[in-house]
Amino acid sequence: MTGRIRSTLVAAVSLTALIAMFAVASPALAAKHPTGEYAVFAECPTNVAEVEDCIVAKTEKGGFTIGKENVPIVNPITLQGGINQFLSGKEKFFGAEGGNTLTKAPQKVPGGLAGLVKCNEISNFIERLACEAIFENSLTGVNATTELAAPASSVGVNTVALLSQTGAALTLPLKIHLENPLLGSGCYLGSNAHPIVIEFTSGTTSPPAPNKPITGKPGELTLNKAETIITNTGNELVNNSYPVPGAEGCGGIFSFLIDPILDSKLSLPSAAGHNTAILAGTLQVSDVGSVKASE
Repeated sequence: MTGRIRSTLVAAVSLTALIAMFAVASPALAAKHPTGEYAVFAECPTNVAEVEDCIVAKTEKGGFTIGKENVPIVNPITLQGGINQFLSGKEKFFGAEGGNTLTKAPQKVPGGLAGLVKCNEISNFIERLACEAIFENSLTGVNATTELAAPASSVGVNTVALLSQTGAALTLPLKIHLENPLLGSGCYLGSNAHPIVIEFTSGTTSPPAPNKPITGKPGELTLNKAETIITNTGNELVNNSYPVPGAEGCGGIFSFLIDPILDSKLSLPSAAGHNTAILAGTLQVSDVGSVKASE
């Protein structure tokens, strides 16, 4: 073996040993993997100094009624991240470490495109032809996916309001993505510029007509054996006082035709008092120290 080759091998071995030693000595650089009952908090931003607790809220049922259309929630939607000042009524929310703060869970729109729009009811000949080309075909399935329409820092969490059934327990700026190959990739109700802001309460709403008051549920609290995880089950957050803007970007280059068709058939924009949102599910909170200790 030549001296040059020997020197190269020694350097490589030394570098490998140095990397291994550095990895052992620097756990902060290792991937985070909370284990056991703390695994649910894997997206908690535990390295953010202000974060004191990890939070996961899973919506398992409920739904959205917008104008004339009702979309039930059948696929769970998860809101996850971190908070501080837990149970103070002044919580500050921090988004998920990986950016997946509000999971995108498509919900099937009952009836698909044909259920949304009845083309034969359109009197304008050009609009009716456009409607038939887009909506009356074999690709009729439509999914509606709720997405955040603003930074995670705009999410509002108030655990005191949740338990006391007074005020907004959860505030979400949303946009609803209508997904179908023929609607294109940019078909939304609401947008970053015009979000659908919904203040959910576990108490009783006071909507304008024609909606009538509805009441949520604060849920029940339990602790794990170590008393490090608080679980709130059976909560139900409601709102039927929010407005919804018109459709945007539906049909791609034909949005100038398709947006008005959707708006007409869904009665959009839809004023407050004509829309309802219900989120029912489970909330879990644990302190950052316990989550980190499980890794």
